[in-house]
Amino acid sequence: MLEGKPLPIDNFLKPYEGSSLLQDEHNNDAKLSPFKPQPPSLPKPVGLGMGGKNISFEEKVRGRRLRNSQQSLTDPGETGSSTDSLKEDSSSNGQGLASGHPLDLPPMETPPFRTGSFSETDNEHSDPNKERLKPSRIILSPLQTSGTYPPLENSAASTSLRTANRIDRDCLDYSAVGRRGRSERLQRNLSDSRLLDTMVSDSASVHSMKSTYSVLNPIRPRDVRNRSFLEGSVLGNGALLGAEELDRYFPERRLGIYIATWNMQGEKGLPYNLDDLLLPTDTDFAQDVYVIGVQEGCPDRREWEIRLQETLGPYYVMLYAAAHGVLYLTIFVRRDLIWFCSEVEHATVTTRIISQIKTKGAVGIGFTFFGTSFLFITSHFTSGDSKVYERILDYDKIIEALALPRNLPDTNPYRSTTSDVTTRYDEVFWFGDFNFRLNKARGEVEAILNQGVGADMSPLLQHDQLLKELKEGSIFQGFQEAAIQFPPTYKFDIGCDVYDTTTKQRTPSYTDRILYRNRQADDIKVVKYTSCSSIKTSDHQPVIGMFQVKLRPGRDNIPLGAGQFDRSLYLEGIRRRITRELKKREAAMKNQNNSTVCSIS
Repeated sequence: MLEGKPLPIDNFLKPYEGSSLLQDEHNNDAKLSPFKPQPPSLPKPVGLGMGGKNISFEEKVRGRRLRNSQQSLTDPGETGSSTDSLKEDSSSNGQGLASGHPLDLPPMETPPFRTGSFSETDNEHSDPNKERLKPSRIILSPLQTSGTYPPLENSAASTSLRTANRIDRDCLDYSAVGRRGRSERLQRNLSDSRLLDTMVSDSASVHSMKSTYSVLNPIRPRDVRNRSFLEGSVLGNGALLGAEELDRYFPERRLGIYIATWNMQGEKGLPYNLDDLLLPTDTDFAQDVYVIGVQEGCPDRREWEIRLQETLGPYYVMLYAAAHGVLYLTIFVRRDLIWFCSEVEHATVTTRIISQIKTKGAVGIGFTFFGTSFLFITSHFTSGDSKVYERILDYDKIIEALALPRNLPDTNPYRSTTSDVTTRYDEVFWFGDFNFRLNKARGEVEAILNQGVGADMSPLLQHDQLLKELKEGSIFQGFQEAAIQFPPTYKFDIGCDVYDTTTKQRTPSYTDRILYRNRQADDIKVVKYTSCSSIKTSDHQPVIGMFQVKLRPGRDNIPLGAGQFDRSLYLEGIRRRITRELKKREAAMKNQNNSTVCSIS
């Protein structure tokens, strides 16, 4: 008999032995008030599931676990702990018994509580009546992985570890060490796509940015309010060409420039494929700007430009193109960088006595990108082995007569001179057919080439006319040239790699060159300087150069190009590119349909 004392909790946790009373309680369920607690209904016979189908005990336990876990998540009465509920029950029962008043409810024993999970041993020694004694609250077992994780290398330099834990350098601002010094830069670069690419793409990081993302960089409303793009300075916030925008697109402030120069010999037939000229396979990435200078260009200049657009594809647009007779100069830029270019200016100079003959001379294009001014010049000097002095005169005339810039402001007028156009720009690239030769007999030059010296061309370069004049300072003052590690590019028999076999027997020479000049030291870094030996439609082989150029922030007071480019050329180049791809697929389908499979019986 209970004497009015609260029942201890341990009494509820003891195993329930009155299983014989369960059936009687189930029969009296109808007599109980709907407001009175009722024990759970009798379970189905062991081994029978829905529809009378036999199910295993493991499947039954798995379904019961899932069902109980879902009920515990949705039941508002399960928000408290099990210990608290037991305490409340025990205290209420104790008070009711101590009062001495009989209870309205018939005597009913409380089902026991258990902690733990089911096991197969419980099933072996259980009967159908004890099935209903299983706990209503089940602790779910830990989740098990479906497979083994891939092994990781212990080395910190392993690719898998670096990829799995890759963090963008801009994200270093999250660290406690660099948080204070880099907080402003983090806010600037918060909308940078590079930051989004390297962060873990989870819902938390995406929603924290408060933006619906696309491939475009998200723009915050306050940035739109602050940016006018009409006024701005180098240090001012919101300047289109200022430091903030420059760091977003060029964190290292380096621009990749690809330059190609080629004397086409006036051939009407262009190479079938210009990929080797503009997109060599030994480079990892395409460059930001492509500059192509041509001497003795093909008669159809427009066709040449369309072929260039077709090769570079939709990623690039033609910023500007200029010509002086058969001298062509074309500039392509990445389409997402077109907005940071100023208006483009060009000028031409002829070095012929009769100005109507425009085969020798120069054409130059100048513009400003952010705060750095660029000048590109392609030229064709006087030919002839012994006409070094005439070529120097051509150079002097070009630097004096090339009337640039006209409307663009000089980024550093204190270093400019009126007698030399190359001093009025930050970065200058001059390339073309300079026609300087090797002061060596052909037999001796071929003997040096046949020795197999490889990339060491110093025995030949000791006799190069241009290098000699550069050392003496009589031409290209302030210019530099990368180390030459390729054979002479002139003069070849068309269609092969054999030097001139005609009766003239011209001496192989380095006539095609790329030179550069910068106002600030080390602004231009040479990445590659070589020839393109796979193009054999001319007696000259093209020469290509890749450079990394230092960029500086600018002001918005320069006349902007406002995204202007040759739209008709762009559309025609893309149309041809698609047509060429469709033809390739059709040819591949025809070859596949026409092919036969031979079987041996």
